[in-house]
Amino acid sequence: MTSEIYLAGGCFWGTQHYIRQIRGVVATSAGYANGHIDNPTYEEVYTDTTGFAECVRVEYNPSELGLETLVRLYFDSIDPTSLNKQGGDCGTRYRTGIYYTSEADLPTLRKVYDEVAQSVGAPLAVELTRLVNFYPAEEYHQDYLIKNPLGYCHIPAALIDYARKANK
Repeated sequence: MTSEIYLAGGCFWGTQHYIRQIRGVVATSAGYANGHIDNPTYEEVYTDTTGFAECVRVEYNPSELGLETLVRLYFDSIDPTSLNKQGGDCGTRYRTGIYYTSEADLPTLRKVYDEVAQSVGAPLAVELTRLVNFYPAEEYHQDYLIKNPLGYCHIPAALIDYARKANK
């Protein structure tokens, strides 16, 4: 049995590539979360008028990877105090967020969120809210950095290697 969580960490190319390295992650899908139109395209989301965040749907095996560990690794990959900006990407589509589908996940998510806020000593710019909607991105965005190994990634390669080894 698997569980799911939706993580927005700036450009979904890097976030998907990073998250998929973690043992216990079963599948990922790049897409658009929590906007206000149906079936958005990349071109529409890029305008920052649709309310969507670039996001990754993460399916994971909770007997192999706990939600707390997964969310801590996610926080390692972002600047949680940066509003609408990660790496060189700016705009509301690049905001950070944790979007859950099960209310049962909220206590764990809130615990990690509050611990991170306390450790950085500042309010977090990471949304923590229920998933409203999610639309998979176009095929050319899926596993982009596997298809284009020299493509842009805002997450340092060393951190991606860290994710690969972190929960073994």
